[in-house]
Amino acid sequence: MKTLRPPQTSDRRALLAGYRSGLEVKNAAHIKANGVDPHYEEFTLRYEVPARIARYTPDFVFTHNGIVVESKGIFPTADRHKHLLIKNQYPDLEVRFVFSNPNSRISKQSSTTYADWCVKFGFRYAKLLTPVAWIHEDATTRRMAALREALGIL
Repeated sequence: MKTLRPPQTSDRRALLAGYRSGLEVKNAAHIKANGVDPHYEEFTLRYEVPARIARYTPDFVFTHNGIVVESKGIFPTADRHKHLLIKNQYPDLEVRFVFSNPNSRISKQSSTTYADWCVKFGFRYAKLLTPVAWIHEDATTRRMAALREALGIL
């Protein structure tokens, strides 16, 4: 287990002076000594994080009816975010979830459950096993086209 060390003397002085490190204190003093206001952390600039192409491998793809089933015991923030991105980019792709417990909360601080999240964002879900009705559900043109576009199959 990692133990936290108390800040070093220069770090403590830096924090008290409004800086994050002793090096920043030294640089601010040096800049001031040369006749310029250092403007320490006064401004903010915006920048765009470059997009990256990510990959998602679904648990089960029903090529006969266009339904994608994802099994989840734990549904962390990163996975929820990923599925919202996928839904945004492939709005007609039918991704459905099977949770070990759909009544689990998305975090300790939230009263929202996995089921609530699915309802809010328009995902269908089930508990423990993929419903037989999903397995035997008829294909739709919309779902099949979305599956072809998203996964490059059929």
